[in-house]
Amino acid sequence: MTYAITQTCCNDATCIAVCPVNCIHPTPEERAFGSTDMLHIDPKTCIDCGACADACPVDAIFPADRLLDGRREYLRLNAEYYETGPGQQPPAGEQAVGEGDLAPTADSPNFHVWGRPSFERVLPSDFAPIRVAVVGTGPAGMYAAEDLLLHTNAEVTLVDRLPVAGGLVRYGVAPDHPATKKVGDTFARLHTHPRVRMHLGVEIGKHVTAEELAAHHDAVIYAVGASADRRLDIPGADLPGSVSATDFVSWYNAHPEAVIGTPDLSTERVVVVGNGNVALDVARILVADPEQLAGTDIADHALAALRDSKVREVVVLGRRGPKDASYTRSELLALKHLPGVELLVDGHDPRIGAAIDAADPSSRAGLLQGVTRSTPDLTASPAPGRRIVLRFHSSTTEALAGSTPAGDTALRGVRVTGGGGDGGTEVPAGLMLRAIGYRGLPVAGLPFDEATGTVPHEDGRVVGMPGTYVVGWIKRGPSGGIGANRSCSAETVGTLLADAVAGALPAPSREPKSFSRLVRGRNRRVIDARGLAAIHRAETARGDQQGRPRVKLTTIDDLVAAARPSRWNLLR
Repeated sequence: MTYAITQTCCNDATCIAVCPVNCIHPTPEERAFGSTDMLHIDPKTCIDCGACADACPVDAIFPADRLLDGRREYLRLNAEYYETGPGQQPPAGEQAVGEGDLAPTADSPNFHVWGRPSFERVLPSDFAPIRVAVVGTGPAGMYAAEDLLLHTNAEVTLVDRLPVAGGLVRYGVAPDHPATKKVGDTFARLHTHPRVRMHLGVEIGKHVTAEELAAHHDAVIYAVGASADRRLDIPGADLPGSVSATDFVSWYNAHPEAVIGTPDLSTERVVVVGNGNVALDVARILVADPEQLAGTDIADHALAALRDSKVREVVVLGRRGPKDASYTRSELLALKHLPGVELLVDGHDPRIGAAIDAADPSSRAGLLQGVTRSTPDLTASPAPGRRIVLRFHSSTTEALAGSTPAGDTALRGVRVTGGGGDGGTEVPAGLMLRAIGYRGLPVAGLPFDEATGTVPHEDGRVVGMPGTYVVGWIKRGPSGGIGANRSCSAETVGTLLADAVAGALPAPSREPKSFSRLVRGRNRRVIDARGLAAIHRAETARGDQQGRPRVKLTTIDDLVAAARPSRWNLLR
């Protein structure tokens, strides 16, 4: 019996390291590593030892006899990968995710290619201890911290502007993907490592400068992500009812800095602009059975709003065809097997059906071969039931203004290309979610490339700032999932250690231990590992009362109060 890798694969290659027969590909040594949307187990080589399943940080690997319902399809996806050879060519008619048109190229704004990652370190026997600050506690930062703690004698200072750790894992992963969130458990074990100090609620440029942080450490790694959304440059993009998918995700994931209140879900139709994983996430959340979400860590306010929602149809607009869609196959499969929800491909353009029919069955386009195709009338009210419409070769050209019953201006629909002549088609909708990508923001004290939304660097080393490094999306642009950050961090840590061995790191000018006094003198609400553990206990206790993994605290004040209730009350 073979094992198979399924939907929640994070591509961090932990499973590859423990496989005794080298049956998981692509490996870090192969060209395709980092460009496929998941790893694959060769059923002809697998010896059924289960080591990979035990090592997987996101519970993505199962024996064949435990693959039920929609997961059975992953047996075929794993097996068919080997028809072209591991690390060679992707399925016929399609480029691998992260390559070709979908990947950053030298001509595109976000372009970074790293070499084969090294997850092992060879250092001189007299390698002196170093103290490294890591700014950001999401996957990129924690992979970097893990690398340093496992392979060196470094002391690590974790800094995050939020009063709780987790980054993308806590506030970006959809609540109905609990297995993906389990990678956070791996990172959480590092929070209490004896060589780790944690300072949460500390913002660079507000509570401490980049120069001060560097003065207390041998090196600083910035892993601050890309939290802004790319602007949709069309008329009406800023109308009430036009909402960034980034903000919508923050809303349902209980981000304490969510900038939107409850969106208007009284509309029957929602239009999502973009067809990446975030677009499919928000579409799925909008039409999923709220009772299926009730057992997750979705925000209480979002669950209540979704229970009262009138949304029955979500139209997902992609300007490219089905073989060039930006989403991964696993996210598409999640839509195909969503209970009580019809998935429909809008066949308004003959190129769509032709591309699907000609595609390899295991490709993104090929996975749509069994999906209903029709040409729905998007100018009329949605059909009965709940459905998601995938509309390829279509773009939004204008957000249309209307009036609410109270006389306020708000979105009444969108104009889309395809199927409606030169003027396009007016699609009535009371909510438009913009899911066309993320963008990094400047970090005070660091150089910034406005064109790419990244910090200029060479192999992770910030240009013109010795001892300062970047990892994750602020380094390479907003591409790649959780596991891609392991390879990205491996490159940066390798550069840092090479600089340390060469004596190229600036010597700290301040006593390292004085950093804690500095930040606490400027911000009395700094939270350490004990405070973070107290937040975890408070949230899980609330979750236990409702049969949920946790009920997240939604404000900065509530998080700080949970971290140290008695002490904080005295300081108020």
